[in-house]
Amino acid sequence: EVQLAESGGGSVQAGGSLRLSCVASGSTYRSCMGWFRQAPGKPREGVAAIDGEEVDRTRYADSVKGRFTISLDNAKKIVYLQMDSLQPEDTGMYYCAADAMGWPTCLEIITGLNERGQGSQVTVSS
Repeated sequence: EVQLAESGGGSVQAGGSLRLSCVASGSTYRSCMGWFRQAPGKPREGVAAIDGEEVDRTRYADSVKGRFTISLDNAKKIVYLQMDSLQPEDTGMYYCAADAMGWPTCLEIITGLNERGQGSQVTVSS
């Protein structure tokens, strides 16, 4: 089992940037790692995913392509989500999640994974 802990959320104005970090501990090998978010009254949305074996393999939701970047430092066991050009619609709780098997469907399954952190709040004001 892997334990995940997010940090780095906060409040910014539209157009600003934030970087989320997710530290993994325990049995950390996971082929599917990524982030999903949930805003009040809206369904969970897979935001970004990365292949733990081939870190050049990434996938993004259309809503964040070109603005968000996911990366993985395997040595430090940290998954990052760099969020630029943030908009009010990006507001929500962001969760890091992982699965031992799951690539290439990682982005689709990530919202339902049991291995996830407690979440980090991101608030973007207009």
